[in-house]
Amino acid sequence: MHLTNSFGLRKEEFKPRDGHVGMYVCGVTPYDTTHAGHAFTYISFDVLIRYLRYQGVRVTYVQNVTDIDDDILRKAKLVGMTWLELGQSETARFRQDMDALNWMAPDHYPLATQEVPGILRIATGLISKGYAYVKDGSVYFEARKDPEFGQLAGLGYDEALAIANERGNFPDDPKKRDPLDFVLWQAAQPGEPTWESPWGPGRPGWHIECSAMSTHYLGDIVDIHGGGSDLLFPHHSCEISQTEHYSGVKPFVRCWMHTAMVQLDGVKMSKSLGNLVMAREVLGRASSDAMRLYLSSHHYRQVWDWREPEFAEAIGWARAIAAAATGTDSAAGKPEFDASSYRSRFINALEDDLATPAAIQTLRELADTIDSSRATRDVGSARATLIDLGGRVMGLTFKP
Repeated sequence: MHLTNSFGLRKEEFKPRDGHVGMYVCGVTPYDTTHAGHAFTYISFDVLIRYLRYQGVRVTYVQNVTDIDDDILRKAKLVGMTWLELGQSETARFRQDMDALNWMAPDHYPLATQEVPGILRIATGLISKGYAYVKDGSVYFEARKDPEFGQLAGLGYDEALAIANERGNFPDDPKKRDPLDFVLWQAAQPGEPTWESPWGPGRPGWHIECSAMSTHYLGDIVDIHGGGSDLLFPHHSCEISQTEHYSGVKPFVRCWMHTAMVQLDGVKMSKSLGNLVMAREVLGRASSDAMRLYLSSHHYRQVWDWREPEFAEAIGWARAIAAAATGTDSAAGKPEFDASSYRSRFINALEDDLATPAAIQTLRELADTIDSSRATRDVGSARATLIDLGGRVMGLTFKP
């Protein structure tokens, strides 16, 4: 199988290690779930996991929950809930939405707040190795100590600083040695939840949470690490620096995969802008198959716009595929319809950088051919192929 590695933007052959793949996908920050952008990311990786398992590969899938974060604290205050109540409520909503989309739930679903011991261990190790420093109860990673910092996103210092500032960095923090240094542990602030640490009470920084969780469940080397393309920098770039300098093992990740942004009216869907298409609303008027087909009709690396007329077409696709998969016909005296070429096309599409649009086109053509041939051909084995590929790999339920 060939996948595009975001580190270098090269399509590379990807091989499991000893028949196993450890996969970590950055999960939600649970304060406003689940929009179509979330669904696109997690259904894209769901198809990848299904396909790998379909091919006999053992997959250990880890997806985290960032259940403590500046955004959660702000939203909780706004809606009059505790941060814990908000996080639990939104996490439950997210999982219900993804269950309704027929995802394969992660093997491990850790919460950041459950991983504080590992976070403290990594921060302590980075301090002892000279890559991090303590100031007034906070711990920072010293970005200039890593000459490769930002390479994942292909950024120099000035570009990296500008993007970091747009995404929550505080360049004027007087405790920092450099504006690009990032926090590993934040000293306690009034009214915020805290955990004990060697440097006093506080809470984890965002980036170190994923380093702790991924290595806890998958070890020092992660085979595939994924998330939305907006995580390339700073989040995933910071993960690389702190994890590799803590463990001494390179590469931290064998293949980085990033899903493109989903837009509405040409603008990226965003919680802050409120221009969201919510999965729950969509599933209230259409089947999970229709939504999965529509999401996967876009390549995971291609930016795209949610358009209602196009989604209406996907509803029709779901109905046609379900009809072809669930029909019953007499096979007596009819020549068999050989669907092996469709299977080959489907497999070849997914082998080529998870080309789900081509895979779905193949399923649609197979369904159409089954429908048009059923009167004169034995379509039993072709129908079994459609159910096998559509159900086991694309996650369809055949309930229109």
